[in-house]
Amino acid sequence: MAFFSDLTKRFTSIAVSVLLVIGMIALAAQPAAAETYEVKMGTDRGQLAFEPKELEISTGDTVVWVNNKVFPHNVVFDKVPGGDSALAAKLSHKKLAMRPKETFEATFADAPAGDYSYFCTPHRGAGMVGKIVVKG
Repeated sequence: MAFFSDLTKRFTSIAVSVLLVIGMIALAAQPAAAETYEVKMGTDRGQLAFEPKELEISTGDTVVWVNNKVFPHNVVFDKVPGGDSALAAKLSHKKLAMRPKETFEATFADAPAGDYSYFCTPHRGAGMVGKIVVKG
């Protein structure tokens, strides 16, 4: 009888240990939650610039552009990893934002890692350009 009691205790101890290890592995494998970032179109001081000018994100994150100052503004991607013109068009918002606090967004789902350059059409000549860096 003592033999079966010891065997049951050992089996229970091993089973609990295995379940704990499996649980820890499953938790570690969970992907990080996607984040949402904001980029102002026009600085608070009224400069023709994106703020921040460069932003580092992860695949799956979303960027929201907010019409801030000296509008109208838009966001047109001209350089994306691999030169994928369809991806650049998908991320772009060519329509001009005319109202204060007007927003548009792009989610970088399944976006390859790399640099994504964009500009504001009416203010590109004034240097209103930005960059999103997608980490893999």
